[in-house]
Amino acid sequence: MKLNMASMALLAASLSSTSSLVCAFTRPANHRGALTTLSKLHFSTTKEPTQQQQQQQSTIRRRKALKQNNATLLSRASTFTNYKDGALFLSTTEESTTTAVNGAASSDESNLDNLFPNKNKSIIDLPPRMRFAPSPTGSLHVGGARTALYNWLVAKKGQLDFVEGDGGFVLRVEDTDVARSTKESEDSVLADLSWLGLTWDEGPNTPLAKYGPYRQSERSTLYSKIANSLIESGKAYPCFSTPEELDAMKARMEAEGIPPRYDGTWRDADPEVVKAKIDAGDPYTVRFKVPAGARVVIDDAVRGTVSWDAEATVGDFILLRSSGVPVYNFCVAVDDASMGITTVIRAEEHLTNTLRQGLIFDALGAPRPRYAHCSLILGEDKQKLSKRHGATSCNQFRLDGFLPDAMINYLALLGWNDGTDNEIFTREELIDAFDIDRIVKSPSVFDMDKLKWVNSQHLKRMEVEEILGLVEEQLGFMGMIKEGADEAKKSDFIFATTALAKQMLETTQDAATNAKTVLGYSLPAAFADLEDGSEAKEMVKQGNFYGIAMKIIEMYESGSFPIPNSSNLLAAFMDGSNKAIVEDNQVGGDETSYPQAYKATMKSVAKEMQVKGKNLFHPVRLALTGEMSGQEVTKQMSLLALASEDDTAVNAEAADVVTIEARMEKLKGFCDSIPEEFRASKQASDDAANRSKDGKKQSKAEEEAAAAAPAVADPLDGYEGPPITALDIRVGRINKVWVHEEADKLFCEEIDVGEDEPRQIASGLRPYMNAEDLEGRMVLVLCNLKARKLAGFPSHGMVLCASNEDHSVVKLVSVPVEAKIGERVTVPGFDFEGEEGAPFAENKVGKKKVFEKIAPFLQTSEYGVPTFGGRPLLTSAGVCTSPINKGSVS
Repeated sequence: MKLNMASMALLAASLSSTSSLVCAFTRPANHRGALTTLSKLHFSTTKEPTQQQQQQQSTIRRRKALKQNNATLLSRASTFTNYKDGALFLSTTEESTTTAVNGAASSDESNLDNLFPNKNKSIIDLPPRMRFAPSPTGSLHVGGARTALYNWLVAKKGQLDFVEGDGGFVLRVEDTDVARSTKESEDSVLADLSWLGLTWDEGPNTPLAKYGPYRQSERSTLYSKIANSLIESGKAYPCFSTPEELDAMKARMEAEGIPPRYDGTWRDADPEVVKAKIDAGDPYTVRFKVPAGARVVIDDAVRGTVSWDAEATVGDFILLRSSGVPVYNFCVAVDDASMGITTVIRAEEHLTNTLRQGLIFDALGAPRPRYAHCSLILGEDKQKLSKRHGATSCNQFRLDGFLPDAMINYLALLGWNDGTDNEIFTREELIDAFDIDRIVKSPSVFDMDKLKWVNSQHLKRMEVEEILGLVEEQLGFMGMIKEGADEAKKSDFIFATTALAKQMLETTQDAATNAKTVLGYSLPAAFADLEDGSEAKEMVKQGNFYGIAMKIIEMYESGSFPIPNSSNLLAAFMDGSNKAIVEDNQVGGDETSYPQAYKATMKSVAKEMQVKGKNLFHPVRLALTGEMSGQEVTKQMSLLALASEDDTAVNAEAADVVTIEARMEKLKGFCDSIPEEFRASKQASDDAANRSKDGKKQSKAEEEAAAAAPAVADPLDGYEGPPITALDIRVGRINKVWVHEEADKLFCEEIDVGEDEPRQIASGLRPYMNAEDLEGRMVLVLCNLKARKLAGFPSHGMVLCASNEDHSVVKLVSVPVEAKIGERVTVPGFDFEGEEGAPFAENKVGKKKVFEKIAPFLQTSEYGVPTFGGRPLLTSAGVCTSPINKGSVS
């Protein structure tokens, strides 16, 4: 048996520097973000340091409090005889137990003092010692991960505030359920915690930790000794009631309408009778003697004051079963007391356990820790989160391409906020901001879309190079990389895959699935196979596709159609300084590169076939990629070239690669199946008919003059994003405005948008406007955004505002006073009627990032008019306006 007192005694005798080893181990590994730098410090030699200077000096001391590497400590610890799992064993279990408990079987309670480091101390004055105590009976799920995170955050913050203290994050494995606990589950839970970055200061396999061992299965002798001590001090007693007697007792109480509990038959039994039964070998349990009239009261950090009438609620409960196996609550109380735990954050389902544990703490003479019982996490159906809601285990989230930093960011928000509208935090910012008193009492709903959004925000903050390893892992999961592939070619493909998808990533898995889509070719074999009413079929019917596709086939077969240069397949993904290009509307390469050759070819085709804009780009995209939308075409074709080159690193079968040669053959067959009526441009035919009807003919001179006239650039030329009709922007009126109770920068608004009930919307307008200026204002509201909670407030929609370049000035978009509440805002040149003009569903707007793709084209003109691609936003009463010129609308 390895126990802390034995470990400390041997350490002291074996190594004079052991204390520094232990101290170094308990120091923090993480430090707060945005710490004051040395260059900003100002010291005075003649005056006492100011409070700010004292804080700054404290910050520097924190920086110096670095923790030794575990590997180093393990190496040093291995030189000690009988070292194992964070503690030192004596020669025998009996000797270890005797030394550790220090004669706990005697009636002298003072012998237990050394076991409980917080005895006679005030919990609130001690550095936080937090613990996470999983049962190794399965995977680490969302609820357990959040519990671990909250404890870890408090511990890390405490280590910064008490640099030389004994605070830390303790991992304890509660494996007394022998039938269900497995080593595989323990390894899985520890691996998940490590992936999340929730590293523990003390726990299984931790070198030279003071309070080990950290598996309950290795502490059984300690539990027995403490139980014996409680018996001898009159706080517990042996109970010889048989199962049959207990069943009869329960039946009698239920018949009398009394809550079943033990009736105390052996509570005050004759000591001689007890001794005789023990000597006879009769089986017995050890029961806790609940003091008469006892009440347990706690001030829960989340739930407030909670109290129980102990005698009426539980009666005398069991500490040790007749088999000698300790019960859960006894183990937990003994472990928390002997490991010096100061605060326990756990799920609300453990609240009732606090009664028994509190009584045991009192009997041991150890102060109770502070408690915080967090509400459950629910699925979107408001039922307890479970496997039927989808992925809930941490390992599955890793496999699905979520970042550990994004996971802890989102988990922190499931029951806590910092009082602002901020929802994206780094690990260091969470440590700095987290406060146990801001954990909310209401249940949280796990929203997968929100998690993906949080993950996408973290991915946006990362450079391509930081994501490469994660994307490689996802490509490996999908089997898209060959075993033993050439390292250089593999690196190029991973880089291109990552850069291509970087802007649209919600998870790193998206990069792999996007690559598979790009490498495939979904153009059907025949025109009739296109879905009726689909965007592709309607586009082909316009007549431009056939001629453009046949032109591409002709040029490809003649060798005049540009293809990626095999000597520089990454040209499309790199700028002039060899830095990755992630913006979809930008491509790399110099004047002689493939992207520039492709661009020149498109200009030539446009001129020859008299088409431009979407009438050119949509047919070309469908012909080359088989899709109506996606990333920039030259980047897609470059990725295809990387997957098709000789000795490629890509597993063509797993990646569903369709080469350019195979695409051209399939495109031929598709074009052959297009009906004659759809082989000529409908627009060209209409124009010719109109000219013939009017009898107007241009002279040769007029035609030459028209051709020579400079073309006016259309801001939407080359735009391949979602149509503006995808957005449901309506005129609304703000009826009521109030300040969010918990978020300093949020207004809560009740807005009439022409529906049966007004909508509630949270906006970040508080730093820019007064509530009284908003009430009664007509505004533009983006209505087809999925409802989500902002700092706990259910928000359904977004108020559109105009802002200058650095967003230091934000103003509402002004709506004509004669506009109708609830009417939809339109844009000239776009059909907002019928199915084609119907706004996208809320889920599609979020998942496809429709607004994010349209937003760069929502700008204010030099006269302050909000526009989409230079076209004004219109209501039935006229054009919308704003006081900000050449700004953005969001």
